[in-house]
Amino acid sequence: MPTEAQVLDLLRSVIDPELGADIVSLGMVPGVAVAGDGAVTVGVKLTIGGCPLRAQIKKDVESRVAVHPGVTSVRIDWGEMTSEERSEVMLKARWNARENAPDTEIPVTARVLAIASGKGGVGKSSVTVNLAAAIAAQGFTVGVLDADIWGFSVPRLLGIDDRLEAHAVEGSDKPKIFPNEITVGRGTLKVVSTGFMVGEDTALMWRGLMLTKAVEQFLRDVHWGELDYLFIDMPPGTGDVQMGLARMLPRTDLLIVTTPALAAQKVAARAADMARRSFLRVCGVIENMSSFTCDHGETYALFGEGGGQSLADEIGVPLLGKVPLEPSVAAGGDAGTPVSLDGTGAAADMFRAIARQIIDEVAPPTNMAGCSARLIGLVNAALDAKDAAKDAAATA
Repeated sequence: MPTEAQVLDLLRSVIDPELGADIVSLGMVPGVAVAGDGAVTVGVKLTIGGCPLRAQIKKDVESRVAVHPGVTSVRIDWGEMTSEERSEVMLKARWNARENAPDTEIPVTARVLAIASGKGGVGKSSVTVNLAAAIAAQGFTVGVLDADIWGFSVPRLLGIDDRLEAHAVEGSDKPKIFPNEITVGRGTLKVVSTGFMVGEDTALMWRGLMLTKAVEQFLRDVHWGELDYLFIDMPPGTGDVQMGLARMLPRTDLLIVTTPALAAQKVAARAADMARRSFLRVCGVIENMSSFTCDHGETYALFGEGGGQSLADEIGVPLLGKVPLEPSVAAGGDAGTPVSLDGTGAAADMFRAIARQIIDEVAPPTNMAGCSARLIGLVNAALDAKDAAKDAAATA
């Protein structure tokens, strides 16, 4: 007859179809009992009592355990998880997904920054475009992925309306989508958005699965090529796109955008909580539309004060900057020329200052200027010199 440990080993081949991990490591099997006549009772706790996958799990448990020659029968003792157990299972599932992330076309050397918020209307897209343009202007190759599938606005903000095209790529068995590219200063912007596939006034009435698949396609079927940075303009909230991104690109860092209003700050905290639960790093907070200064020099806090600093303190990350409310930002977006490039004023200066912080401190580019790379280069140079000396001695 099998031991309880042997039954548990057999159950490790039973995969929860929805969570993508075995039911033992997920903690769904609270106990196993083996009777003297070979009858096995397996306790299985489902996330909810009416789980639609119950029949599939039952079939897999019975078939896996029954293969042991000492088993005469298999009975399942069903249970339902408590809210605490359910949270623990979801945490394990997200960790497993992170550890088994699928391959994408995003280079492993690219720094991935998702611009997120808890609610809409805080200026995520404007922040994304201005930071990406400011960094590209310094000589970097920067990708911009417009993951706000419903509310895409990046094409207009950058003044691009070309359709995306697919071309054959060496080493791939199917054509790849090529981003739209524009030269910015000494660098390059590579941009992908659903706005390049449909008209600007077209409403995309897609449900969660289609949204997730769209983001997957942008990550797996787009030939991004070399990238120093990838900026992702996220939709507001903590829904399907956010969870899909955490699964596909677990090395993503989040920059959270909020306005000074306390209500916006509280909602933005949910985005930080989502990142924590998905094992993503929040690398900073940006307060947008922080204040308005009139021509006569008087400053007004139209949307309140302190929301950005309060959020940064709450989640333990730096406040990277406070972007003032200026007409030049909206005007630059309407014209497709980000104010961070050649614009003047406090907002333009702040965007450029935040971009410099990202390059220098928050998310330095992964290149051969790194400390480890320099050490490797020095070692290789020393070895080459040693080999050259040996060759010279042998020749002599």
